[in-house]
Amino acid sequence: MSLQMISTVSNSSLLQPGFSLLNFDGHVFFFGQKGWPKRSCPTGVFLLDIKQNELKMKPAVFSKDSCYLPPLRYPALCTLRSDARADEYQYIIHGGKTPNNELSDKIYFMSLVSKTSKKITFQCIEKDLGGDVPEARYGHTINVVHSRGKSVSVLFGGRTYTPLAQRTTEKWNSVVDCLPSVFLIDFEFGCCTSYILPELQDGLSFHVSIARDDTIYILGGHSLQNNTRSPNLYKLKIDLPLGSPAVTCTILSGGISVSSAIVTQVSDTEFVLVGGYHSDNQKRLACNTIVLEDSRIEIVESVSPEWTPDIKHCRMWFGCDMGKGSVLLGIPGANKQIIPDANYFYILRCKGAEEDKEEESITQNCSQTSSEDPGDSAPFEDSEEFCFSAEANSFDADDADTYNEDDEEDESETGYWITCCASCNIDINTWVPFYSTELNKPAMILCSSGAGHWVHAQCMDLSETILLRLSEANVKYFCNKHIDLNKGLQTPQKVVRLKKPPMKPLRKKKTMKLSTSTKKSFLRRLFE
Repeated sequence: MSLQMISTVSNSSLLQPGFSLLNFDGHVFFFGQKGWPKRSCPTGVFLLDIKQNELKMKPAVFSKDSCYLPPLRYPALCTLRSDARADEYQYIIHGGKTPNNELSDKIYFMSLVSKTSKKITFQCIEKDLGGDVPEARYGHTINVVHSRGKSVSVLFGGRTYTPLAQRTTEKWNSVVDCLPSVFLIDFEFGCCTSYILPELQDGLSFHVSIARDDTIYILGGHSLQNNTRSPNLYKLKIDLPLGSPAVTCTILSGGISVSSAIVTQVSDTEFVLVGGYHSDNQKRLACNTIVLEDSRIEIVESVSPEWTPDIKHCRMWFGCDMGKGSVLLGIPGANKQIIPDANYFYILRCKGAEEDKEEESITQNCSQTSSEDPGDSAPFEDSEEFCFSAEANSFDADDADTYNEDDEEDESETGYWITCCASCNIDINTWVPFYSTELNKPAMILCSSGAGHWVHAQCMDLSETILLRLSEANVKYFCNKHIDLNKGLQTPQKVVRLKKPPMKPLRKKKTMKLSTSTKKSFLRRLFE
């Protein structure tokens, strides 16, 4: 075994515990970043380009007929082929955590559509299932078995949130083991069937599963209920006759008490087990070789690499199978690093260079990862590992576009995740869509005060009806902070006074002139 440190890793902060690696045509693709994808790579899927001890990340795209695939951490993955020896395959992705810490119960198929020197396109399709559909979970495994010319997927283990009826305020987001049921999934007919086996008494998560033909071997794993790492080695055999499937389980000796270990395949029948945890406070630095021949399994201890002092003394480690005997390992960076959340990475090669040209085996392997983020768990808890195969070969084209986080717009000023006001509560890690028009970014509206600035519609308490009217009408909008100020700065409108019609002058009363004789006659009558 040889251990090589990656001297330069672009955007290493994206590679956090919980990611997965996919291998298409010898190229390694990264999936499951922490946080929602940015505009430079909305798919959240990157090609890992490793050249001259430097790792670069190049964005990949989805076809127009693809569904939306959120960045899922700690999902279960495996490859699906039309038959056991077919060259073409696609990946099955089930469960996992979204950036909002919600658990997914959906299942996706991802396949390679086209590949050029500058663009790689995937197709992602969501599958609908019926019957005993597995609940939302993470930290589980999925494999494909072949029997009598037919194939089914087998799902087992994992953790889920405590049922709503049993939650308390103090432990609202606490997790529990999923029931130890074995699920058979027939994608041809879209149906699921669950099986309860007496040999499987406790729920397991972050275990290792290796499938070959019609048999799956389950090794290690952690049980939350008992806080133990199982020393048992389980052998699941699936028979697919014309009628109902038959599932049997046998407990074998020679297992290893370990959780969150990583398995990589070095030959058609040989695998190497590395990493993981003996207990909550003890990493597992030993390595083992697993040999599958006919219907038996043999596990022996192998020579471990010369671990560096940083790896030996770090509080946690994580990693993923890169395929063909290579493993990508990561350890937390120093607290004084300029870039937060940055990690150090190593490539562990478990076989000689002369063996790299061996034909890739059809055997599938799936090692699961940890449960929580580094800051959310105790040291050496089942919290930092990942899954599946991919390969460290670099991309052929030197001029392919490379993702650089520095190329993103400064989202602290112009992005969607700014603090738009004093009461702003929009956070990239906890945000969920509020309006029906939102998908993976919050709705924003421009305040016309001064040079203008953007605010979140939700923070402004705008209803969806008003938001749609403002977006359609050509009117200026002022946020809650500037609406009163805008009114105060407005020039008062000139009041047009109504002109009153002039009043008509009073007409003088006409007086009658009396003659002198008439006056005397009037006075005479008055005093009589």
